[in-house]
Amino acid sequence: MSGGVFLNGRYCAPEEALISVDDRGFLFGDGIYEVIRCFDGKLFKLKEHLARLERSAERIMLTLPYETEEIASVCDKLFRESGVQYGLIYMQVTRGAAPRTHQFPPQVNPTFLARIIEVDEDMVLERRRGIKAIMAPDERWGHCDIKSLNLLPNVLARETAHRQGAYEVVFIHPVGITECGSSNVFAVIGGKLVTAPEGNRILSGIMRETVLELAQEAGLTVELRYPQQEEFQSAEEIFITNSLDEIAPVLTLDDKTVSDGQPGKITLLLQEKLEKLKEEM
Repeated sequence: MSGGVFLNGRYCAPEEALISVDDRGFLFGDGIYEVIRCFDGKLFKLKEHLARLERSAERIMLTLPYETEEIASVCDKLFRESGVQYGLIYMQVTRGAAPRTHQFPPQVNPTFLARIIEVDEDMVLERRRGIKAIMAPDERWGHCDIKSLNLLPNVLARETAHRQGAYEVVFIHPVGITECGSSNVFAVIGGKLVTAPEGNRILSGIMRETVLELAQEAGLTVELRYPQQEEFQSAEEIFITNSLDEIAPVLTLDDKTVSDGQPGKITLLLQEKLEKLKEEM
């Protein structure tokens, strides 16, 4: 991994980026984050990511320290000057550093961090050819639509998946299938593309929204509902979406082969349409 850092108005190397031990992001997880794909000189859906950052900030009553136009300029500079060809920009905003109290401290300045991270393109391309996933109970809090730093249930679930040789974990909620540890999930059931609706039980990903737009353009029938566990397990196709992996087919679920164990025709169609969209950006 390589790249530069922007921390509270200053560009620096990662080893020079220091954050207070009193920072509320460290003490309470009192903050939000965003992750933006960058490739071929492009920042994918930057405007949409910054709009979601604003929404998350508003939901936790946090005022961003910079206007979105300034944040966009920071992201652009980090990418252009890093030399990274294929990577991610990670942004994190916390309420700031103050003596430890649960209530909001008065007159505290938010901590703003942005960092570009180079990723292994070959590993990502391999996942786009197919991954293994497991299923687990959805034990997260009730506001998954906020992209907050409170990710311990996701971390524990992903570690469980990792220990079982899987890449991702699909969450089972009493209402049905919600999403995954760090991605949204789609299933093809009876020829229809099914995924959970927007709301407080999922974080509606930018790639999720992009895939829904591509599906509409392709004339696919889409149902926004929570798939039930039995129908999900017998789906014709399953794939996950996120900014890094884009569209990755799930070929094995709980050690059982999904359909014929190959990426399905709808998954492949959407991957093809996404590639065309990226070329046209």
